[in-house]
Amino acid sequence: MAFMNNARFRALFYQWLASGVVALVAWSMFATASNNLARHDITTGFSYLSRQAGFVISEAAIAYEPADTVARALFVGFVNTIKVSLLAGLFGTILGLAVGIGRMSHNPLLQRLMLSYVEALRNIPLLLYLLFWYAVTINVLPPVRAALPLAPHVYLSNSGLVIPSISFERGLAIALGAVTLGIVSALLIRQIALRRRLATGTSNHGALVALIAAIAPIALVLLLGGVAITFDLPEKGRFRLTGGLQVRPEFVALWFGLALSVSANVAEIVRAGIQAVHKGQWEASMALGLPRRRATRLVILPQALRLIIPPLTNTYLTVFKNSSLAIAIGYPDLVMVSNTVMNQTGQAMETIAIFMGAYLGLSIAISLVMNWYNKHVALKER
Repeated sequence: MAFMNNARFRALFYQWLASGVVALVAWSMFATASNNLARHDITTGFSYLSRQAGFVISEAAIAYEPADTVARALFVGFVNTIKVSLLAGLFGTILGLAVGIGRMSHNPLLQRLMLSYVEALRNIPLLLYLLFWYAVTINVLPPVRAALPLAPHVYLSNSGLVIPSISFERGLAIALGAVTLGIVSALLIRQIALRRRLATGTSNHGALVALIAAIAPIALVLLLGGVAITFDLPEKGRFRLTGGLQVRPEFVALWFGLALSVSANVAEIVRAGIQAVHKGQWEASMALGLPRRRATRLVILPQALRLIIPPLTNTYLTVFKNSSLAIAIGYPDLVMVSNTVMNQTGQAMETIAIFMGAYLGLSIAISLVMNWYNKHVALKER
């Protein structure tokens, strides 16, 4: 047993032993459940995914009909979950960054307003906020015939939000390829320009060149006619709105509630990250003649990122998991669609396993992306 004295072997042995015990317990539970279900003549397996769904999904980010398969219906719920979570995370981050910086303001009124905003959102359960905003959307906003014009061809009413819609008659893949090429080109050019500026100490207009590189591919595709785009603008009539894309009130309430919740958490993370930067960095920035706003953007925030990113990862994981509260206001996310499937097929174990695996996969993907970005922005020791 001398090999047990080897620390590396011992660590691997205990890891494999723990994994084996977990796998054995999982298999035992699965076998027991399968036997009990078989004893009661309850069908098991995933063959039900190929059956016709037969139910309507009120809002679908991709094409869906009741005649589609159960697997397609679950995928629609999965895409809906990703859509609302991404939008909530994006707008919540932008708003939270502004609120977090506002918390550091020397203006006492602004500082206290931002503090009240954060405390109000962080100390009330998210579910209550979702129910509140849904009630506001349904009961407070005006009816369709008196919809509020938020911007040209953008209207808000108790039936939801109506915005201009864009449809591609042809060339969607070409447009996506051009946008991807522009982003990659801009990032490469900006990186090269930054290295040259550090080496020579002179400005070479890298930001302007990168912007041109980002716009050029999609502009070229549009000029050559490779893409055909149709715009549908909503118009307000006497009794109803016609045209455009309608966003249902359930989505508006969920998006708004999740975004505000994310913004409060992001604001505290940003504030803590900025305060963790040594005050000597502020003093050095002021000594160089930088205004406070530019010092925050160019000196303080880049250093605070290494402290902001790890807790920000947890916030993004939470917003994806909190999107499951959509079932309380009737938004057809993955959990709500899964519940409908379970009620129709009676195969709860398989359906629960599918959406648990979906959330696990999303969490792992977010963690990998954020960990990669954290390594990218981390300060390297000289």
